[in-house]
Amino acid sequence: MQKSIFINFSYLFITGAILFSCTSESDKIEKQIAAIPVSFDVVRFDLLFGNAKPQDLPQLKKHYPAFFPKKYPDSIWINRMNDTLQHKMITEVDNVFSDDKIIKNQLESLFQHIKYYFPQFREPNVYTVLSDVDYKNKVFASDTLLVIGIDNYLGVNHEFYKGLPLYVSQNLSPTQLQVNVASVYAKKFIAKPKSNTFLDKIIFYGKELYLKQSWLPKVSEAQIIGYTPEQMQWVKENETEMWRYFVEKELLFSTDPKLETRFIKPAPFSKFYLEIDNESPGRVGTYLGWQIVKRFMKKNPTMNLKQLMLLDAKQIFEKSKYKPKK
Repeated sequence: MQKSIFINFSYLFITGAILFSCTSESDKIEKQIAAIPVSFDVVRFDLLFGNAKPQDLPQLKKHYPAFFPKKYPDSIWINRMNDTLQHKMITEVDNVFSDDKIIKNQLESLFQHIKYYFPQFREPNVYTVLSDVDYKNKVFASDTLLVIGIDNYLGVNHEFYKGLPLYVSQNLSPTQLQVNVASVYAKKFIAKPKSNTFLDKIIFYGKELYLKQSWLPKVSEAQIIGYTPEQMQWVKENETEMWRYFVEKELLFSTDPKLETRFIKPAPFSKFYLEIDNESPGRVGTYLGWQIVKRFMKKNPTMNLKQLMLLDAKQIFEKSKYKPKK
């Protein structure tokens, strides 16, 4: 009996020591990241344009030519300035983002994390614009420019989003802003897949999710992937069954383009063509790709994020020895 107690105590002590060591190392890294200097301004072009008068148009075009394509006549912009819906949208945006620090604080932490793992990253010039709720193109980023359609982040139940599918509106909240920005930048660091298999695609998105989670350590896994807590619970509880389906149907090395629509692209649910379809969230393939990448990194703790982003999907899969727990 005494020996058994001693063994159990030793196990708990060792486990606790490992967890404490990991936590301490993580805290140390976060302190280093918080000390990284980043400098950028947030230009509220949405408010500048929304509060402007027709007579202000020449100056706006002079200072912000990128937002006024030459193919459009001035009458287009003047009509927008006089549009009552645009005025209402400006009011609603200002209610949610009345303080620019709300935006800047989210981006500052994200940029610090990107810079820590990818020192070549340079902070972009940040502009917020009205996009007429173009939820398919919420964020655009180039090497020097970041443009955010700020009207896509007013809150899940906002009146402007009535009529949109729930799987879309559930991610139109202020907290998703930095998650979406992280997605855009993550894709810039991931090597393009070498082939067009389903495995290549899910691991590509698995890398994206893993990178986002590394950059946003305080954000929940559900937010990282864009699920509700209930959807996140569903994929966790059904991970084994989903994986068995992919294996038994021999989908991993298939190049069928329909698989992307069924399991990767945003959708109200995934298409297994089974009774569980209506219970499932969309994009379950990206979730499983994420789990494969996680398992690989757990087995290869010395590998850094740069190396991971360049690694071949098949190699990641084989070395991960991924197999969900029953």
